Amino acid sequence: MSKKIEIYDTTLRDGTQSEDVNFTIADKVKIAEALCDFGIRYIEGGWPGSNPRDIGFFKAVKESSAPVDCIAAFGSTRRAKRTCDTDENIQALLEVEVPNLTIFGKTWDLHVREALKIELEHNLEIINDSVAYLKSKVDRAFYDAEHFFDGYKANKEYALKTLKAAMEAKADCLILCDTNGGTMPQELADIITEVKKVTGDYPLGIHCHNDSDCAVANSVMAVINGITQVQGTINGYGERCGNANLCSVIPNLQLKYGYECVPADKLNRLRIVSRYVNELGNLKHNIHQPYVGRAAFAHKGGVHVSAILKNSKTYEHIEPELVGNKQRVLLSDLSGKSNLVYKAKDFGLDIDSNDPKINAVIENLKELENKGFQYEGAEASFELLMRKTMGTFTPFFDSISYRVLDEKNDCTGGPTAEATVMIEVGEEYEHTAAAGNGPVNALDKAVRKALIKFYPSLSDMELVDYKVRILSSTEGTEAVTRVLIETKDKEHTWGTVGVAANIVDASYQALMDSIEYKLMKDKEKSN
Repeated sequence: MSKKIEIYDTTLRDGTQSEDVNFTIADKVKIAEALCDFGIRYIEGGWPGSNPRDIGFFKAVKESSAPVDCIAAFGSTRRAKRTCDTDENIQALLEVEVPNLTIFGKTWDLHVREALKIELEHNLEIINDSVAYLKSKVDRAFYDAEHFFDGYKANKEYALKTLKAAMEAKADCLILCDTNGGTMPQELADIITEVKKVTGDYPLGIHCHNDSDCAVANSVMAVINGITQVQGTINGYGERCGNANLCSVIPNLQLKYGYECVPADKLNRLRIVSRYVNELGNLKHNIHQPYVGRAAFAHKGGVHVSAILKNSKTYEHIEPELVGNKQRVLLSDLSGKSNLVYKAKDFGLDIDSNDPKINAVIENLKELENKGFQYEGAEASFELLMRKTMGTFTPFFDSISYRVLDEKNDCTGGPTAEATVMIEVGEEYEHTAAAGNGPVNALDKAVRKALIKFYPSLSDMELVDYKVRILSSTEGTEAVTRVLIETKDKEHTWGTVGVAANIVDASYQALMDSIEYKLMKDKEKSN
């Protein structure tokens, strides 16, 4: 049995049927280039007979770095009352001039009778005609047997006849589709075993939807049972509950079973590809996604961290670097000494787990998290907390006071904010004010205005994200608020946190941490 599996990506067609996914032509071309570079064998660009955007993609991709031999177009078998040379959809497939074409046809007799409203034998003729016609025109013609597993369970003999019709027409691969996504893994394996008794060594593929959360498992099970082509999407995008997630299918097959899905030296780009597709689609990264998620190799419990410090295999099923990810240790009220020792190394601190100051850090951490602080996304604030508690932090300034005024004047337009701060640097006091687009922006400007003459590098800072979470829904406008701020300069990005009943005060805390962290890192770099 060959250990090489053809990966057929349908992110740009089936993936865009997800209700939250939308790519421009330029986005699709960039994704195609990235997938080709990653080593995906086939990239399905769309259905040229269905919309102008897909037609535009096939024109644009030919001017890109993506090899045309990787590009596939998708369509359906001819219509019942047309011949292939007069069917607009069939002709549209040929007009995009790509070497790989995939068409789907009806396998389930229910669809033939009730959707197409034709005789069962007529459907077999349509499948055979369509595949044979396209095969005579292009290098590769694949046949998607739509609703194959439901069709097989409803009428085994007829479902197999539809495959034979495509085989006789010399389809390059017969793809068995779990279109409704409801087939269970063992059931799927049993059906494939029966199918292979009829098809022999004929190339078979699998296309699974995730309606029962089994798409990845079904795809892997299919390969174990002799399937040689797997169709799916990056990050599992797709209609309803999505398609088989190639970001799980590929490493499962390659690392667990030894099949080659992409070149071995490309696999460590998996996380980059996953995030790249998310970014182009303006979609949030799923931090809990297996293999590629930010939390996939993150450890929070003290017992876990203690174990991975001795041997990472104790709580990690693969080396994270194999898929481009990395091990992370989180900090919370569940943390033990092992977490802190691990993080201290990240911060460049060499500390002994028996140092009594470690206990003080743990107690501070637990007390602050009980108040609502959260450090998983604010490691800069935690590093400051650790250094201050252990006595290794030298203050750069003292914040004496601040005041913020919000005003809405119907004569001048929208609301405006003005912040006044008093800050002490050494023996000098700075009392400054600044206007801004909202209270946090005004505070940011006022603080930097006060500090810039002492620390010119603060001009490099830029606030890039600002998140607010209400921690108690029972106290209305008096509820405690957590603010997370993400900041960057020319080299780094860091997160800080503040918690208070007053949203401005919570923001001010996070802002002060952000500035202190920047100054601390600048000082370390200069030493």
